[in-house]
Amino acid sequence: MTIPILILYPHSRCNCRCLMCDIWKDTTACEIGTAELERHLDDMEKLSVEWVVLSGGEPLMHSDLFRFCRLLRERRIRTTILSTGLLLERHAAQIVEGVDEVIVSLDGPARVHDRIRRVNGGFAHLARGVAAILHRDAHFSIATRSTVQRENFLHLRETAAAAQTLGLRWISYLAADLTSTAFNRPERWSPGRQSQIALSETEVPLLEDEIEALISEWGPSGFVREDAAKLRRMALHYKTHLGLCEAVAPRCKAPWLSAVIEAGGTVRPALSKHPQVG
Repeated sequence: MTIPILILYPHSRCNCRCLMCDIWKDTTACEIGTAELERHLDDMEKLSVEWVVLSGGEPLMHSDLFRFCRLLRERRIRTTILSTGLLLERHAAQIVEGVDEVIVSLDGPARVHDRIRRVNGGFAHLARGVAAILHRDAHFSIATRSTVQRENFLHLRETAAAAQTLGLRWISYLAADLTSTAFNRPERWSPGRQSQIALSETEVPLLEDEIEALISEWGPSGFVREDAAKLRRMALHYKTHLGLCEAVAPRCKAPWLSAVIEAGGTVRPALSKHPQVG
């Protein structure tokens, strides 16, 4: 048995208050200790772990994250940090020295991003952090993901333009999770809470138009990570939620290739929305 990809949540809390996520409501400040990670390094080697993705919560809130990263690098394990970007500037030197890649969350141009993140000046913090990293290493791999939902679905092209202006390597889009208990939700969202993030029946065609414009304007550049079919699937996600079309599960190899270990020790296959297995 092998697990090429291990997703670790080194810290349980987050420094944003995003509309589509409840992780920020966790006040326990639980984290995976470096000694605990060290204890599992031999098991990682036996399982042929090649890549550790540090997610959460905000990994950069961990009390000793870069010792964590050094232990992984000593085993020649690739490391990626998924971050809100608010602490990049503070830790830029250590990131460049000890991490292979950073992927930040970007929800739109400045005004949209800050509204969704509910952090005053959040976009500016992110921009300074990206600049600080690229100042130290112009070739460092730093890119972005954007969660598409009601507050930003008309700004996909603006988001790509903002990402390119910041100097990010690429952008990836995904639709918001509306129904699982992931992201620190003690139970599934009520229909009313879902409707705050989901698109309405009249908004879905507008998303489809924006996706087609994104494909036309940005597809040839290769800057957008997804191909046209995957981008169009975002509209299908919201159509399915509204009952306008049948749900079709995409083919996914992740549960056979990866596992998640949360800050409190919970183990899940591939994604935090899957049931606990250990």
